[in-house]
Amino acid sequence: MRKWIAAICVAALAAGVAACGSDNNSSSSGASSGSSSSGGGKKYKMTLIAGVKGDEFYLTMNCGAQAAAKANNVSLDFQGPDEFDASQQTPIVNAVAAKKPDAVLIAPTDTKAMYAPIKQMAANGTKIVLVDTTLDDPSMAVSQIASDNEKGGEAAAQELTKLIGGKGKVMVVNVKPGISTTDARGKGFETGAKAAGLDYLGQQYDDDDPAKAAAVVTATLSKHPDLKGIFAANLFSAEGAASGLKQAGKQNAVKIVGFDAGPKQVEDLKAGTVQALIAQRPAEIGKDGVEQALAALGGKPVQKQIGTDFAVITKDNLAQNQDALYKSTC
Repeated sequence: MRKWIAAICVAALAAGVAACGSDNNSSSSGASSGSSSSGGGKKYKMTLIAGVKGDEFYLTMNCGAQAAAKANNVSLDFQGPDEFDASQQTPIVNAVAAKKPDAVLIAPTDTKAMYAPIKQMAANGTKIVLVDTTLDDPSMAVSQIASDNEKGGEAAAQELTKLIGGKGKVMVVNVKPGISTTDARGKGFETGAKAAGLDYLGQQYDDDDPAKAAAVVTATLSKHPDLKGIFAANLFSAEGAASGLKQAGKQNAVKIVGFDAGPKQVEDLKAGTVQALIAQRPAEIGKDGVEQALAALGGKPVQKQIGTDFAVITKDNLAQNQDALYKSTC
């Protein structure tokens, strides 16, 4: 009898191990050896859909999400379009939806155009967490997690005001209209610049292309050679603005405050081409996204909105803000 009972136990244990190892591969580094994410033996499957996969902001977000996924025995896949464009993100959303993941963390590339595919995914039973960007109607999401972008734009205006001595012409180099985060940054900067009495020239768009951002800057300098300051509303805009100033030989005459803190932006900060960076906390956004998705899947309370902090980084305080810098790999 004892031998028969032992054989049953061994068989049950083997079946349990086989079940744990039956999940398909993902970009996560593997499940932890702790308890399962659902508490009942199921390993949840999630996908993080970035706004653009090559942006260090989203790569850093993925690092935070992967760490949280591993700690909670979640299988997490990472995907994103080559460009920040709804026409490229929509087929990715549809392909992910067809696999029926338990939850999706997504940064919508357009406040209107991405509503229908994300809504359909939610209607099929996938829990939706909006990370970084949002939608005009985010009602299908269990949680929204993002930086206070308008406040970040105001902080950029305040920092640029100090850098240019409190007066002069300033402009914004932005991505394109219809992106919730960068729209808010531009709005916050305009509010701050006008409150400070700066000569605000408005904003121009680069379609998230550093080469276009550089061209915008050089064209503006030809019309306004007395330009004093630039606010670059995201990572690629800052990279391109710095290149544009170098091409025009104006890197010492025009100050740049950039949003985001990727490796290239940090290099420009160290070199003095960019004078300040407004750094978000993308790893924290990714971590919170996984945790809110898990709470929703487990029937636990979720936070409908979470605002993450940011840091104003200069060359002088760079050493004290290493934890706010973005990564190109985890």
